[in-house]
Amino acid sequence: MTRIGTLYLISTPIGHLGDMTHRAEQSLRESDIILAEDTRRTRVLLAHYAIEPRSLKSFHKHNEAARTSETRVALEAGQTVSLVADSGTPLISDPGLRLVRAAIEVGARVVPVPGPSAALAALVGSGLDVQPFTFFGFLPRSGRRRRETLAQLATLRHTAVLFESPQRLVGTLEELAGQLGPERGVVVARELTKIHEEFVRGTLREVAAYYNEHTPLGEVVVCLAAAPEASAEELEDAARADARVLAERGATSKEIVRALRERHGLERNRAYAIALEVTQEG
Repeated sequence: MTRIGTLYLISTPIGHLGDMTHRAEQSLRESDIILAEDTRRTRVLLAHYAIEPRSLKSFHKHNEAARTSETRVALEAGQTVSLVADSGTPLISDPGLRLVRAAIEVGARVVPVPGPSAALAALVGSGLDVQPFTFFGFLPRSGRRRRETLAQLATLRHTAVLFESPQRLVGTLEELAGQLGPERGVVVARELTKIHEEFVRGTLREVAAYYNEHTPLGEVVVCLAAAPEASAEELEDAARADARVLAERGATSKEIVRALRERHGLERNRAYAIALEVTQEG
């Protein structure tokens, strides 16, 4: 009977190379195949730890399907495969889910090797409430999905963690200030674990102004404070805005009512009245 292989999901340093765990190092040494989003960056890491890979292959969004098929065969043949991202934990705003599902389908062991995470490092250093929190990854670039996400952030009652590129950071902070209010608290964590690590804390207005004057560079994580307690009128306005978004997506009145009750805690009669109101607007 053929031995099925193992897929390791290995977290790698987000900046400081000393953050590599001993287990991660050993797993990479023992791998038949190492899959990396950017093989050039991974070679630097492997060289630092004097690891000579048996096989180092690229794995990114442009070749994910083909590489997953290849890796599936390798796992079925009993090989050990390790997946690493450019930095941090694989699959977090990076490709890899398809590979994990393929490994599960063939009966391979899927073994996470935990370690550095930019999202968690930013969160625990932010000074904001750490639990519960919601990780949003990169916001949708535009369109309905972005509007829906901003509407969700506007009423979220706990900390949100986002990724953003330095080039889009100021624009995103200004848009958040316009949608969520300029006094909403925010912490921007930049270049975590690196020489120029920086936490900038303040309101959306203040932090956007700061980065308008100080061009951000490097990796960025945004931690957004929970929405303040709202009045009954504000809560209903938020529910009505949510209902309009759902109606635009083609949701039925019944679906809108159910969503408003689940998301906003409205009584059935009030949820039905809002659903009727927004569907008649269209």
